[in-house]
Amino acid sequence: MRTNVVIIGAGPAGLMLGRLLELAGVDAIILERRSPDYVLGRIRAGVLEQGTVDLMERAEAGTRMHAEGLVHRGIELSFDGDRHRLDFSDLIDRTVMVYGQTEVTRDLIEARQSSTVYEAEEVELHDFDTAHPRVTYRQAGKTHRIDCDYIAGCDGFHGISRQSVPTTALTTYERTYPFGWLGILVDQPPVADELIYAHHARGFALCSQRSHTRSRYYVQVAADEKVEAWSDARFWDELRLRLNPETAEALKTGPALEKSIAPLRSFVAEPLRFGRLFLAGDAAHIVPPTGAKGLNLAMSDVAALADALIEATLEKSSAGIDAYSAKVLQRIWKAERFSWWMTSLLHTFPETGPFGRRIQRADFDYLRSSHAAQQSLAENYTGLPW
Repeated sequence: MRTNVVIIGAGPAGLMLGRLLELAGVDAIILERRSPDYVLGRIRAGVLEQGTVDLMERAEAGTRMHAEGLVHRGIELSFDGDRHRLDFSDLIDRTVMVYGQTEVTRDLIEARQSSTVYEAEEVELHDFDTAHPRVTYRQAGKTHRIDCDYIAGCDGFHGISRQSVPTTALTTYERTYPFGWLGILVDQPPVADELIYAHHARGFALCSQRSHTRSRYYVQVAADEKVEAWSDARFWDELRLRLNPETAEALKTGPALEKSIAPLRSFVAEPLRFGRLFLAGDAAHIVPPTGAKGLNLAMSDVAALADALIEATLEKSSAGIDAYSAKVLQRIWKAERFSWWMTSLLHTFPETGPFGRRIQRADFDYLRSSHAAQQSLAENYTGLPW
């Protein structure tokens, strides 16, 4: 079998890349080791920058997003119960859209008409440092081979794509945080019209949402915490303690539809091109979810990669693929900085002691009093230029 591009991974990044190539007339095959049901079962965040909204439209997959997505003009920050709302529309005339990553994935699956191979096992990347790369995989007990021009690694942090790169060719930067997010999904109306990010002496909390009738809530927990130790009742009691009294009183609880703990990590790999192999999305970088950058960074990666691969395939120009790594890494590091700053402001770090909390309080108070600081947060949260 032969194609122009083999895409490893059918998450949002791989699906979006495949769809953009498909619309441009570039042949691409997506290989995914899991089943479609498993892919759609992944519960992830869903705050979309305007750039991601625009990209969904370019992919001709935005109809349901515009019908069901929730446009948000701002967010609320809280520190020990003191509240401050940032109005993005007023500050920088921009908004974000709340639309679950699962729904983005579903829309891209339904929009794509070309081949996606699910349950592809033992995927291996070969000769990507030559002009004739190829990929092999096993499915239903049979080995298959795909010859191609380029390989796009969109298979996440633990995927085979980055693992296939010689360690001597790769530099990685990583910070693992000493806590995680315990999240719960519930069929109850959101406690507020916009997201609430709360810092409390007991730890961070986030009130988020998926729709007008489904909510997602998080609390900071120790990195070694077990989800089995948290009953629904314990979670709701802890969340109320971390919110201001008015919000806590308005909170509507219910049985958890899903409950899980996500560790927090900052990670960047450099470079992102190795011959004819390109890394994108979580295969290239991880951000803590505090700044809502993960999905959006992946989408900006594949937007740039799609343009580069289209140019290379149809126009026989290497300018785009030669510039890809340096171009997207500039934006990646800015998003890493913002995500790190939001995490540092809103979470408790026991090792920093009382001095650390007073610095966080000063940071919050400065943000409340400075129009320029609020504009900076709004600019980064809604998304830097692509």
